[in-house]
Amino acid sequence: MTQRLYYSDPHTREFEATVVSCRACGDKFEITLDRTAFYPEGGGQPGDTGRIGVVAVTDTRERDGEIIHIASGSAAEGDAVRCEIDWARRFDFMQQHSGEHILSGILNRRFGCENVGFHIGADVVTIDFAPAITEAELSEAEAEANSFIRQNVNVETFFPSEAELCDIPYRSKKELSGEVRIVRFPGADTCACCGTHVKSSGEIGLIKTLSIKKFRDGVRIELVCGERAYKHVCSVCEQNRAVSCMLSAKIYETAAAVSRLLEENAALKRRFYEAEEQMIADRVEKFRGKGDALLFEDGLDPNAVRRLCDAVAGACGGRCAVFSGGGDMYRYAVISGDDGDFVRRMNASLGGRGGGRDGLAQGSVSASKEAIVEFFKANV
Repeated sequence: MTQRLYYSDPHTREFEATVVSCRACGDKFEITLDRTAFYPEGGGQPGDTGRIGVVAVTDTRERDGEIIHIASGSAAEGDAVRCEIDWARRFDFMQQHSGEHILSGILNRRFGCENVGFHIGADVVTIDFAPAITEAELSEAEAEANSFIRQNVNVETFFPSEAELCDIPYRSKKELSGEVRIVRFPGADTCACCGTHVKSSGEIGLIKTLSIKKFRDGVRIELVCGERAYKHVCSVCEQNRAVSCMLSAKIYETAAAVSRLLEENAALKRRFYEAEEQMIADRVEKFRGKGDALLFEDGLDPNAVRRLCDAVAGACGGRCAVFSGGGDMYRYAVISGDDGDFVRRMNASLGGRGGGRDGLAQGSVSASKEAIVEFFKANV
């Protein structure tokens, strides 16, 4: 059995070992060592990467009690090798995993939540809890978790005997038997876990929850811890600073400034819509009873083009076509009163795309105003 250095000292970054075996597996090699600080994937925590000698380790897994190092090259059996894990990556995982334990333990104690799913992703950590909790309850737990972190409490990891285990209240996603490893954050959480953790809560630095949403019978939350949390806060602050500059608002008043801006925008949209409605009413009177109508109007979106076409067609008593755009590109709406033959011929002649049903067609053409007018003169 491989000696697991990550249990005796999870802060081990470099170590020496002897190659026990090496076998080819596709374009990779599977290497086993007599001792290792590489943590194998498990319990929601990804496997470590790094190097064995000069060979890159791209993943670490456990199989039948052996630690398998997935490597890009081979190593000779019996060789003594110097190994190094990717410490920045590992320590990040330790911060995320330890932060998850603290928050999960607090949520369990305060609201009876059970952690039913956990994954450390490349950007965020996701945790599934049942039953559901509110955003306010999550905020309370987050505040308590960060208070616990600042106390810099030492973390305890140990393998109790079966008799001792019976007297330890601990969290676990399933019934356990045999040797069980307990990870305890005194005052916050006690949980069965095979992962690597920080030595003291202060090493986590910060826990920041990012989202909470309903998931099955509970909720799924996203969070970041440690360096990830620091970078997230820095990014949010920088974004808020940029917004405050654009809005000429104080850094803590950007939400109010945005709210005012949205109200002003909504008022402008109402005024613009009213102006469009007046324009449509004017065009209806202009073309009322005059038969086929061809209109060019600037600055209309597809919805306004359709509304104008529909209104004029109802008043003019003939075919109606509305175009909005400029240069060699126009969007259109056409009510032709036929089975679509007119629109098909128009699209073919003017480089158009689009269609419709119930007598109304919408789309766009790649043609000049002059070419559109000429087509209608020849086909109306």
